Amino acid sequence: MIYDIGETAGSIWRTLDEEGPLRLSTLKKQIKVADALFYMAIGWLAREGKLEFEAEGRGFNLRAK
Repeated sequence: MIYDIGETAGSIWRTLDEEGPLRLSTLKKQIKVADALFYMAIGWLAREGKLEFEAEGRGFNLRAK
């Protein structure tokens, strides 16, 4: 499971790095993994300080650091 979380985190970070800031919901649609795995990977990146979160309306934008 740790491997899958790490791989998903890498996919998330690369997507944000290439495309710039994205809404959380948009990013989730692009990554196409199970909800739990997606959110675990977001947590992994957040804990490592690799993401910036910006509240926008009822959602969040994410940006790679």
